[in-house]
Amino acid sequence: MSAVQLTGRMTAPPERCDEVRAAMDEHIRLTRAEAGCLFFELRETEDGVFEVSELFQSRAAFDAHQTRTRASAWFRITGDLPRDYDVADL
Repeated sequence: MSAVQLTGRMTAPPERCDEVRAAMDEHIRLTRAEAGCLFFELRETEDGVFEVSELFQSRAAFDAHQTRTRASAWFRITGDLPRDYDVADL
């Protein structure tokens, strides 16, 4: 069973940044509490650019995270924003 790593960035237009920022802490807290989450960091590196780095212990844990996220307030707020992510099995 291999770990899964996701890295990349999401961008938000200026009029959406405050809403994204307001939702970040809860998304980080919920993700870090998930079974199989080994590492999760989400930060705004410049205005409207949100970098993410995450590591899950298995593909099953990563998939469970994706399922949970798609049913969350975070996805309702950010689901349509452009993302440039790389996902790798380690």
